[in-house]
Amino acid sequence: MTSSDTRPAANELNTRRVLVVTNMYPDAENPDFGTFVQEQVEGLRARGLQVDVLVVGGKRRASSYIDGTRRFWRQLRTQRYDVVHAHYVFSGIVARLQFRRPLLVSFHGAAEMEGWVGLLCRLLAPWADAVTVTSPQHKAQLGRKDAHVVPCGVDLDLFVPMPREAARQQLGLPQDKQLVLFAGIPRPEKRLDVIQAAVDQLHGEDQRVELVLATGQPHARIPLFMNACDALALASNFEGSPVVVKEAMACNLPIVSVDVGDVAQVIGGTAGCYLCRRDAEDMAQKLRLALGRGQRTEGRHFIQSLGLQATLDHILAIYEELW
Repeated sequence: MTSSDTRPAANELNTRRVLVVTNMYPDAENPDFGTFVQEQVEGLRARGLQVDVLVVGGKRRASSYIDGTRRFWRQLRTQRYDVVHAHYVFSGIVARLQFRRPLLVSFHGAAEMEGWVGLLCRLLAPWADAVTVTSPQHKAQLGRKDAHVVPCGVDLDLFVPMPREAARQQLGLPQDKQLVLFAGIPRPEKRLDVIQAAVDQLHGEDQRVELVLATGQPHARIPLFMNACDALALASNFEGSPVVVKEAMACNLPIVSVDVGDVAQVIGGTAGCYLCRRDAEDMAQKLRLALGRGQRTEGRHFIQSLGLQATLDHILAIYEELW
């Protein structure tokens, strides 16, 4: 039986309505902020589900959570929902102020489990009707035994291999360079400093090696960067199941990453992908290997089960348990 055989029929879903409460969602000023949440929402809508989105907090002022709470109650008064699905702990707290509708909270990464925010996650988790986490390690940190492990899937229709020369031409990148990619928001825990130091070391040996930053970009442009560059670098202190690694695999882009989250499991033994220590010297050494191969990987072959559609199947199955 294929996964499509087990999916609820569209005419069953179009009578159901979900309210997604999130503090991360792309907008004109931040087109790369919470794109994985947007992908899930659009994917669920494509399956026939009615999904409303309420954005609270995020990069706005802290007081916006107060306004977001008012808007949340207004939304519940004007519309009936079968499930409320909150992304991240602060949105989950807002969403749990009500008990009329079942609540699913998605916790999205190991960084969320650190410090006082991690304490809030562990306090909130028992109050949710269901929770999702990104990895077995994340599940252990949260401490809820019935948590569903649902890593964010990659859109395999968007992230596809294409000729490097064409991608570089569209982005205006030089054709004669060896380009190392950092993709994402350069928050401190992403350790861009380690990546920059590693690339600087390689640039001192070969001036063709340069770092490319894909930050603040619309999600639809990220596949161009994946195909234009010669390797992806990841040095984060914390990750759950980084989507950027799966996106790189889908584009057959070589990867050099620290052993964080589920990266080791995702890249497996893929030729051209390497784990490194979180220091510039070792990352530079692994980047030398990746760049020295001079070819793409076969990563796409190994992540077919990690696509967005599999994630949507799992989320819908949880919804069905709740409504």
